[in-house]
Amino acid sequence: MQKEELIQLHTLFVQIKNELERQMELNGAFREYEQLGVLPHHVHKSKNAHKKAIFILGKEIAKVFSHARFSEMEKVAHRLERMLAKS
Repeated sequence: MQKEELIQLHTLFVQIKNELERQMELNGAFREYEQLGVLPHHVHKSKNAHKKAIFILGKEIAKVFSHARFSEMEKVAHRLERMLAKS
């Protein structure tokens, strides 16, 4: 993916995160993403920084939707965690 495409995906994930936070009480659900300090409008950040932000945010969104330890969304969260470790 090109950097611009990653930024668009990053923007979409942030919009999903914001909507989840608006609708639910999610204290600390996105702590790792927030600590990273890479936001979609930080276009000066590297492509890899945005990629890392997407993987972290995707993992945390999947965890919000996972209701059981071995649910499909929990499996997605674990796959994203492994992908993050490789990048």
